[in-house]
Amino acid sequence: MTKDEVLDFLREHGSKTFQNIFDNHGAAGSSYGVKIEYLKQLQKKIKKDHRLSLQLFETGISDAMYLAGLIADETKISKVNIQHWVETAPWPMISEYTVPWIAAESHYGWELALDWIKSNKENIASAGWATLSNLVALVPDEKLDKDLLKNLLNEIPGSIHQSPNRVRYTMNGFVISVGGYVSDLTEKAKSTAEEVGKVKVDMGKTACKVPDAISYIDKMLSRGVKKKKSVRC
Repeated sequence: MTKDEVLDFLREHGSKTFQNIFDNHGAAGSSYGVKIEYLKQLQKKIKKDHRLSLQLFETGISDAMYLAGLIADETKISKVNIQHWVETAPWPMISEYTVPWIAAESHYGWELALDWIKSNKENIASAGWATLSNLVALVPDEKLDKDLLKNLLNEIPGSIHQSPNRVRYTMNGFVISVGGYVSDLTEKAKSTAEEVGKVKVDMGKTACKVPDAISYIDKMLSRGVKKKKSVRC
């Protein structure tokens, strides 16, 4: 498909109702309000298309940017491309999902994530923590630098409550991801969560709540969680 064909499809399948949902979640920039199920239909049809994914992200239209992440080719996208994506991601749907998916599945995930979490820009730092969460869900335990993960967990209690809003959310998500996906660090993640206590995040005009890390880790373990082959959804 071409960029124009994709955009025509998105316009035809957009809805005001879903656009309002985007707005309640803090959407920035333009969107058509397309349900994820329709984006998944396009993903199934297109599969992976590096050139098209870059073109769609450049439109600045949230639906197209999200689709760009679903069809991006992690073997072809460059570090420069991903850095551009994180710097131009307009709101959390893109900066905490689309960008971290591709960063984590690319050759540059650890390098970018560890750099991003040091950023003083909320969308970049939150993307960094989300990328780390995706990496521990993807990478086999024996290939993880567990000392690095321990050090990151050690840093969180002293910094999370002073961090920007969405950074607090993704830091909490990182604790959950480590606790659920890295068996050797489950207890460490739980003790970190206990030290952190309740994490307060402004969730906008939504009924969404910040997950309690310890409870969420226990739920993951009770389901018999396994490493993922892909983090895109």
